[in-house]
Amino acid sequence: MSPEVVVDLMSETVYIIVLIVSSMVVPSLLVGLLVSVFQAATQINEQTLSFLPRLVVTLGALVVFGSWIINTIVTFFQNLMHSVPLLIG
Repeated sequence: MSPEVVVDLMSETVYIIVLIVSSMVVPSLLVGLLVSVFQAATQINEQTLSFLPRLVVTLGALVVFGSWIINTIVTFFQNLMHSVPLLIG
Protein backbone atom coordinates (compact mmCIF):
# COMPACT_ATOMS: atom_id res chain seq x y z
CA MET A 1 0.00 0.00 0.00
CA SER A 2 1.56 3.24 -1.10
CA PRO A 3 1.44 6.48 0.87
CA GLU A 4 -0.70 8.07 -1.86
CA VAL A 5 -3.40 5.43 -1.35
CA VAL A 6 -3.38 6.00 2.40
CA VAL A 7 -3.66 9.75 1.91
CA ASP A 8 -6.56 9.28 -0.52
CA LEU A 9 -8.38 6.98 1.90
CA MET A 10 -7.85 9.36 4.79
CA SER A 11 -8.98 12.39 2.79
CA GLU A 12 -12.14 10.59 1.68
CA THR A 13 -12.79 9.50 5.26
CA VAL A 14 -12.36 13.02 6.62
CA TYR A 15 -14.61 14.40 3.87
CA ILE A 16 -17.38 11.93 4.75
CA ILE A 17 -16.99 12.69 8.46
CA VAL A 18 -17.28 16.43 7.81
CA LEU A 19 -20.41 15.92 5.70
CA ILE A 20 -22.09 13.73 8.31
CA VAL A 21 -21.19 15.95 11.25
CA SER A 22 -22.16 19.14 9.45
CA SER A 23 -25.58 17.69 8.58
CA MET A 24 -26.18 17.34 12.32
CA VAL A 25 -24.41 20.42 13.69
CA VAL A 26 -25.35 23.18 11.21
CA PRO A 27 -29.11 23.10 11.94
CA SER A 28 -28.36 23.13 15.67
CA LEU A 29 -26.01 26.08 15.25
CA LEU A 30 -28.61 28.03 13.28
CA VAL A 31 -31.29 27.44 15.92
CA GLY A 32 -28.82 28.36 18.65
CA LEU A 33 -28.09 31.60 16.83
CA LEU A 34 -31.79 32.41 16.48
CA VAL A 35 -32.43 31.69 20.16
CA SER A 36 -29.43 33.83 21.13
CA VAL A 37 -30.74 36.73 19.05
CA PHE A 38 -34.15 36.29 20.69
CA GLN A 39 -32.57 36.23 24.14
CA ALA A 40 -30.53 39.35 23.37
CA ALA A 41 -33.58 41.19 22.03
CA THR A 42 -35.78 40.31 25.00
CA GLN A 43 -32.98 40.35 27.60
CA ILE A 44 -33.93 36.88 28.82
CA ASN A 45 -30.77 35.30 30.19
CA GLU A 46 -31.92 31.76 30.77
CA GLN A 47 -29.34 29.09 29.92
CA THR A 48 -31.87 26.28 29.58
CA LEU A 49 -33.98 28.19 27.04
CA SER A 50 -31.64 27.36 24.16
CA PHE A 51 -31.20 23.70 25.08
CA LEU A 52 -34.62 22.32 24.17
CA PRO A 53 -34.94 23.90 20.69
CA ARG A 54 -31.43 22.76 19.76
CA LEU A 55 -32.19 19.26 21.04
CA VAL A 56 -35.42 19.09 19.04
CA VAL A 57 -33.73 20.38 15.87
CA THR A 58 -30.81 17.97 16.27
CA LEU A 59 -33.19 15.02 16.68
CA GLY A 60 -35.20 16.27 13.70
CA ALA A 61 -32.03 16.49 11.62
CA LEU A 62 -31.21 12.94 12.68
CA VAL A 63 -34.64 11.80 11.49
CA VAL A 64 -34.35 13.71 8.21
CA PHE A 65 -30.72 12.89 7.40
CA GLY A 66 -30.52 9.50 9.13
CA SER A 67 -31.09 7.36 6.05
CA TRP A 68 -28.64 9.45 4.03
CA ILE A 69 -26.02 9.12 6.79
CA ILE A 70 -26.44 5.35 6.95
CA ASN A 71 -26.33 5.03 3.15
CA THR A 72 -23.18 7.15 2.97
CA ILE A 73 -21.40 5.09 5.62
CA VAL A 74 -22.51 1.77 4.11
CA THR A 75 -21.43 2.84 0.62
CA PHE A 76 -18.04 3.98 1.90
CA PHE A 77 -17.42 0.70 3.71
CA GLN A 78 -18.65 -1.39 0.77
CA ASN A 79 -16.25 0.44 -1.54
CA LEU A 80 -13.50 0.00 1.01
CA MET A 81 -14.13 -3.74 1.37
CA HIS A 82 -14.23 -4.21 -2.40
CA SER A 83 -10.91 -2.41 -2.77
CA VAL A 84 -9.11 -4.30 0.01
CA PRO A 85 -7.59 -6.90 -2.36
CA LEU A 86 -6.28 -4.11 -4.56
CA LEU A 87 -4.90 -2.23 -1.58
CA ILE A 88 -3.10 -5.21 -0.07
CA GLY A 89 -1.47 -6.65 -3.11
